[in-house]
Amino acid sequence: QELSGSVSRGGILEGAPARLLCQEKIMLHVVVRALIVYGFVLLSMRLMGKREIGNLSPFDLVVAITIAELGALPLQNPDVPLHHGIAPIIVLTLLHVGMAAACLKFQGIRRVIIGEPTVIIEDGKVISSNMQRLRYNLNDLVTQLRGQGFFDVADVEFAVLEPSGSLSVLPKSQKRPVTPKDLGLNTDYEGPAFPLIADGIVQYRYLKMLDLTVKDLADMLEAKGIDDVGQVFFASLSSGGELYVAMKNEISLD
Repeated sequence: QELSGSVSRGGILEGAPARLLCQEKIMLHVVVRALIVYGFVLLSMRLMGKREIGNLSPFDLVVAITIAELGALPLQNPDVPLHHGIAPIIVLTLLHVGMAAACLKFQGIRRVIIGEPTVIIEDGKVISSNMQRLRYNLNDLVTQLRGQGFFDVADVEFAVLEPSGSLSVLPKSQKRPVTPKDLGLNTDYEGPAFPLIADGIVQYRYLKMLDLTVKDLADMLEAKGIDDVGQVFFASLSSGGELYVAMKNEISLD
């Protein structure tokens, strides 16, 4: 009995490292599958083009949701072969790219796949028939108008509901903000500001675009009393030549 007990205990002790090694292999297998699926899903979304989530057409949204479900399939069930999830993702991505190319060339396909914008407000009047056809209620209209800064429907001349569901609004001429053109003022050219330093790292690409050198940047920083580029959190140069600098050690007073 003592011999059999010692043998059984020895078997348990010898089997524990084997089970632990098996569990580690399973975990490694899951991690590798997750990385591969993540890479394929990310690559497919990149190939589908640049779209904000809120600006996806119904076709884009269906493809994105389906790809996400297919990517989760081999992760939820390790017994499912990895290629059973990757192959449909590749097919859907190629289908989407092909349909996007067809939509660029053929207006009829674009109308069916993506849809067309619909006028909701025309000449200051709400087109209720179009709203009923789209099952778009007044609460939706008022909410989206408020999101664009219009709290009175009477201030809107035209409003168009885009295929993505966003609302494009043209206010009445008397309700628009005053512009320099309205006042007859001439303005200088104003382009985008270019980031020269981000998180303490010099952005050489933008320096080259602006035909500047590292010494020019150092001179501009020195003029502001900054000697260490590594202490700069962000720095940008406007089209007017003004340098904006935010330091890493700045403390908010709020």
